[in-house]
Amino acid sequence: MSARNDIKSVSRRDFLRYTSVAGGALVLGTLLPSITPAWASSTVDDAANTLNLFVSIDNDGTVNIVCHRSEMGQGVRTGIPQIVADELCADWSKVNVVQGLGDEAYGSQNTDGSRSIRRFYTTMREMGATARTMLENAAAQTWGVPVSDVFAENGAVVHKSSGRSLSFGELAQVASQQNVPEVKDLTFKSPKDFKFIGKPVTSVDLPKVLTGDTVFGQDVQLDDMLYASIERCPVVGGTVKAFDKEASRGVANVVDVIEMPEQSFPVLFKNLNGVAVLASNTWSALQGRKALNVTWDLGDNQSHDSDAYLAELEKRIVTKGKSIRSVGDAYKAFDTADTKLEATYTVPYLVHAPMEPPAATAVFKDGHCEVWACTQTPQSTQQNVAGALGIDKSKVKVNVTLLGGGFGRKSKPDFSVEAAVLAQKTGKPVKVVWSREDDIRHGYYHAISAQHFQAGLDEASKVTSWVQRTAFPSISWTFTGTTDEPQTGELSLGFGDLPFAIENLSCETHKAPAHVRIGWIRSVSNIQHGFAIGSFVDELAAKSSVSPHQMWLNLIGDDRIVDPKTQGFKYENYGESYDNFPIETKRLKNVLNELMAKSGANSPTADNEGWGISVHRSFVSYVAVATKVKVANDKVSVLEMHSVIDAGRVINPDRVKSQQEGAMIFGLSIALMGEVTIKEGAVEQSNYHDYTVLRMHQSPKIVTHIIQSDAAPGGVGEPGVPPVAASVTNAIYQASGKRIRALPVNKVYSV
Repeated sequence: MSARNDIKSVSRRDFLRYTSVAGGALVLGTLLPSITPAWASSTVDDAANTLNLFVSIDNDGTVNIVCHRSEMGQGVRTGIPQIVADELCADWSKVNVVQGLGDEAYGSQNTDGSRSIRRFYTTMREMGATARTMLENAAAQTWGVPVSDVFAENGAVVHKSSGRSLSFGELAQVASQQNVPEVKDLTFKSPKDFKFIGKPVTSVDLPKVLTGDTVFGQDVQLDDMLYASIERCPVVGGTVKAFDKEASRGVANVVDVIEMPEQSFPVLFKNLNGVAVLASNTWSALQGRKALNVTWDLGDNQSHDSDAYLAELEKRIVTKGKSIRSVGDAYKAFDTADTKLEATYTVPYLVHAPMEPPAATAVFKDGHCEVWACTQTPQSTQQNVAGALGIDKSKVKVNVTLLGGGFGRKSKPDFSVEAAVLAQKTGKPVKVVWSREDDIRHGYYHAISAQHFQAGLDEASKVTSWVQRTAFPSISWTFTGTTDEPQTGELSLGFGDLPFAIENLSCETHKAPAHVRIGWIRSVSNIQHGFAIGSFVDELAAKSSVSPHQMWLNLIGDDRIVDPKTQGFKYENYGESYDNFPIETKRLKNVLNELMAKSGANSPTADNEGWGISVHRSFVSYVAVATKVKVANDKVSVLEMHSVIDAGRVINPDRVKSQQEGAMIFGLSIALMGEVTIKEGAVEQSNYHDYTVLRMHQSPKIVTHIIQSDAAPGGVGEPGVPPVAASVTNAIYQASGKRIRALPVNKVYSV
């Protein structure tokens, strides 16, 4: 455990400030680390210099545990409290989970990057152990016995020799007067004694979800509230030329029509240029919006065409690029190879399309703003709202609702900025409601991309040369407005960290300017890199008549630690210490071997059926996927999927299983159907009828296998996605003999 010395008693007033919940008799807080994506460092204030995460115990024995992260179905509001409660020896039936407000005092609240557990596992254990120690000291003082004679258990402290006990509630007041122990003096449970960690604890939100007694972003209701629907420019960077305000105002129940503040590049998390219609109900706002008849100056990006853009990337990617990592002489080795193979892979623009579109409600009064939003980043919301309103962020309060899915979309607070701006202008509470069409047409898109690979093999089918290139518009453009090539943080996502034992290697990039808002989506650049690498390995196996399983093992090589930094790449490792989270080829091979043992992917199949496999490390976890498909009558049917994940220490296996299942479905949607196309600068898709996601009848049998270990907890929410697409297209090749290198599959087959 780390030697932290910043856990302290906290006032009830401070607990109220950060949670809107009155504190108990015993309240503890600590400093937490800030974690900010490298590409967002210029826009996120990551100061963390006051107490921020709290545990409080009421006199009635209720244990309040703050979750400072956002719940979107991944189970973080259960997982974080599980860790605290285990070390605290709490009675789970008395645990009350409290949602933290948006505040920089928490360090980072960015619920993205699959890092909530891996970043806070140790700190949460420290919080629980500290509270337990203080309660045990309080009991020893009360009884006048040595503290070694007492122990905490199930919400009480027990005297060993007599068996008498005092509940946490009875001890809370006395415990609050104890000195807070230093972390170096704490004792921690042995994993064999864990009661909640590693156990399938039911989601704390499930009862309310089942009964509908929940508040999502779309559910917020305030007195005298206006509903806003915004007509946004279809092309990023375009501006309003004219609109028919009177026609819109003529619609029944329309209260106001307001042009949004005009914005320029970089796009950041500003509102998009457009016109808002405000009404006393959603229907009237939508009808008033239809009457606007806006004309636009579409700007420079109106010439953007995704098909033409991708064709240009494909042309560029076959030429030598900018080297970011190299070893040996890959080009010389390729020229002298006995067998050669080249292939280009492409992935289109993608959009998040969560079940709940963005929604935010804001009130502006007396120079202060309060926001309710389905946000993954309450601190960024606080900062960006403050900037848009011209007030200090201390005057912005952000309430985090439940999220009906997020996938990275709701880590961009532009929709909260819209609500706040309109609340300031009208002086009334305003809810901005995004329709599905708004969500699809005005998102932050996963980058369109092209990857090119070439490899040389010797007579023994050993790969002696490997060249890989990637080109895609960078997320950094969203923050700079000028970046025109992939950045190190993105190249650290499954490209520059290639874990193969190849004597001659060259990893290269090409320029790719951006023309739409680019943003992270579930697993980010691992999507295209996992697809391309997983596909190319399978092609090499077919070329050399080696099984895909064996080709993977040959390329991964001996058990070792792979450090891309020794070959010139400034690897970022998902922001983690390389000492704690190295690239371990043994773990990568283990998930692959477990997959082959458990899935039946080596078994014979019927005619027109085939298995495909792929394996990938991302977010410091290891995942292998096997997919079985049938190809008949020009239609692909996915029959079965198996995944194996090694995420180190697992907190809640039930949530890990659910996240893996969700990742399989998310990955299938991308592989089979996911595509956003751009014509004349505007998104062509508008709803689920033309931006399709997996339907129930398309969903296969899904089986998840979890490898538990004592390694530090890794990510869970995203690592399942990257191997999926390649496993699907590899299976299609086995079933049909047709190789698909350009996603989605429905360009070739019906699905």
